[in-house]
Amino acid sequence: MARVANQDNIAEITKEGLTLVDFWADWCGPCKMMNPVLEELEKKYQGKISFAKVNVEENQELAKQYKIMSIPAQVLFVDGVAKEKVTGFKPQVAMEKYLDEKLA
Repeated sequence: MARVANQDNIAEITKEGLTLVDFWADWCGPCKMMNPVLEELEKKYQGKISFAKVNVEENQELAKQYKIMSIPAQVLFVDGVAKEKVTGFKPQVAMEKYLDEKLA
Protein backbone atom coordinates (compact mmCIF):
# COMPACT_ATOMS: atom_id res chain seq x y z
CA MET A 1 0.00 0.00 0.00
CA ALA A 2 1.37 3.39 -1.00
CA ARG A 3 2.32 5.54 1.96
CA VAL A 4 0.48 8.81 2.49
CA ALA A 5 2.96 11.65 2.15
CA ASN A 6 2.66 15.21 3.43
CA GLN A 7 4.88 18.18 4.25
CA ASP A 8 6.02 16.56 7.50
CA ASN A 9 7.08 13.15 6.17
CA ILE A 10 7.92 13.44 2.45
CA ALA A 11 11.66 13.80 3.10
CA GLU A 12 11.65 10.62 5.21
CA ILE A 13 9.53 8.66 2.70
CA THR A 14 11.67 9.61 -0.32
CA LYS A 15 15.14 9.59 1.26
CA GLU A 16 16.35 6.21 -0.08
CA GLY A 17 16.32 4.74 -3.57
CA LEU A 18 13.54 5.34 -6.11
CA THR A 19 10.20 6.63 -4.88
CA LEU A 20 7.26 7.46 -7.14
CA VAL A 21 4.99 10.03 -5.49
CA ASP A 22 1.48 10.38 -6.91
CA PHE A 23 -0.12 13.84 -6.58
CA TRP A 24 -3.92 13.45 -6.79
CA ALA A 25 -7.33 14.70 -5.60
CA ASP A 26 -10.70 13.06 -4.87
CA TRP A 27 -12.52 15.06 -7.55
CA CYS A 28 -10.02 14.18 -10.32
CA GLY A 29 -11.37 11.61 -12.81
CA PRO A 30 -7.99 10.78 -14.40
CA CYS A 31 -6.56 10.33 -10.88
CA LYS A 32 -9.20 7.68 -10.20
CA MET A 33 -8.24 5.96 -13.48
CA MET A 34 -4.56 6.09 -12.47
CA ASN A 35 -5.16 4.46 -9.06
CA PRO A 36 -5.44 0.82 -10.22
CA VAL A 37 -2.42 1.32 -12.52
CA LEU A 38 -0.32 2.54 -9.60
CA GLU A 39 -1.56 -0.30 -7.38
CA GLU A 40 -0.43 -2.86 -9.97
CA LEU A 41 2.91 -1.10 -10.41
CA GLU A 42 3.44 -1.14 -6.67
CA LYS A 43 2.98 -4.94 -6.64
CA LYS A 44 5.25 -5.44 -9.67
CA TYR A 45 8.09 -3.23 -8.38
CA GLN A 46 7.91 -4.23 -4.71
CA GLY A 47 11.37 -4.03 -3.20
CA LYS A 48 12.68 -1.96 -6.14
CA ILE A 49 10.57 1.21 -6.09
CA SER A 50 8.63 2.76 -3.22
CA PHE A 51 5.25 4.42 -3.80
CA ALA A 52 3.59 7.32 -2.00
CA LYS A 53 0.53 9.51 -2.49
CA VAL A 54 -0.06 13.21 -1.85
CA ASN A 55 -3.59 14.63 -1.77
CA VAL A 56 -3.12 18.09 -3.33
CA GLU A 57 -6.27 19.43 -1.62
CA GLU A 58 -4.78 18.70 1.80
CA ASN A 59 -1.18 19.56 0.83
CA GLN A 60 -1.34 22.63 -1.38
CA GLU A 61 2.04 23.96 -0.24
CA LEU A 62 3.69 20.65 -1.11
CA ALA A 63 2.05 20.64 -4.55
CA LYS A 64 3.31 24.20 -5.06
CA GLN A 65 6.81 23.22 -3.91
CA TYR A 66 7.02 20.52 -6.60
CA LYS A 67 5.34 22.72 -9.25
CA ILE A 68 2.28 20.49 -9.67
CA MET A 69 0.13 22.40 -12.17
CA SER A 70 -2.17 19.57 -13.24
CA ILE A 71 -3.07 16.18 -11.83
CA PRO A 72 -2.59 13.32 -11.80
CA ALA A 73 1.13 13.89 -11.60
CA GLN A 74 3.82 11.49 -10.48
CA VAL A 75 7.16 12.81 -9.29
CA LEU A 76 10.09 10.40 -9.30
CA PHE A 77 12.46 10.91 -6.38
CA VAL A 78 15.96 9.45 -6.35
CA ASP A 79 17.55 9.38 -2.88
CA GLY A 80 15.36 12.24 -1.68
CA VAL A 81 15.71 14.47 -4.74
CA ALA A 82 12.81 15.10 -7.12
CA LYS A 83 14.21 14.21 -10.56
CA GLU A 84 11.30 13.96 -13.04
CA LYS A 85 7.58 14.54 -13.32
CA VAL A 86 5.00 12.60 -15.35
CA THR A 87 1.59 14.25 -15.76
CA GLY A 88 -1.78 13.02 -16.93
CA PHE A 89 -3.17 9.51 -17.14
CA LYS A 90 -0.71 6.92 -18.43
CA PRO A 91 -1.63 3.28 -19.14
CA GLN A 92 0.16 0.61 -17.16
CA VAL A 93 2.33 -0.48 -20.09
CA ALA A 94 3.64 3.08 -20.55
CA MET A 95 4.37 3.47 -16.85
CA GLU A 96 6.15 0.09 -16.75
CA LYS A 97 8.34 1.14 -19.68
CA TYR A 98 9.14 4.41 -17.91
CA LEU A 99 9.99 2.71 -14.60
CA ASP A 100 12.01 -0.06 -16.27
CA GLU A 101 14.16 2.64 -17.91
CA LYS A 102 14.73 4.26 -14.52
CA LEU A 103 15.81 0.94 -12.99
CA ALA A 104 18.18 0.11 -15.85
